[in-house]
Amino acid sequence: MKNKGSEHNKDECKKARMAVKDTLDILGGKWKLVIISMLRFGKMRFKELSREAGISPRILSKELKELEMNGLVSRTVKDTRPVTVEYALTPYSDGLEELVNAMYKWGINHRKKVTGKE
Repeated sequence: MKNKGSEHNKDECKKARMAVKDTLDILGGKWKLVIISMLRFGKMRFKELSREAGISPRILSKELKELEMNGLVSRTVKDTRPVTVEYALTPYSDGLEELVNAMYKWGINHRKKVTGKE
């Protein structure tokens, strides 16, 4: 990648590609950013997430496990009958706020462009 005012540097380009690849490895796919954006407004139960996002329980379970494994989501089991499980974003996920906001803004503008509606 070329930085403003500097010559093309293969090492910098390689680092940039690796950083983007690492980000996509953790956040890629159809649902992870949807889940993260939903949890930005507070804790949610498994069934709430599944219903509101339109994700099958099997896929949601897989995605949540991966997000939890990467330190972005926490899982809390409540001692209720029946057992309740809540998911929330971790402080580590705060670093994604700028990315999620940028994607939101871009998505709004893109939808306007392709639908012709303001």
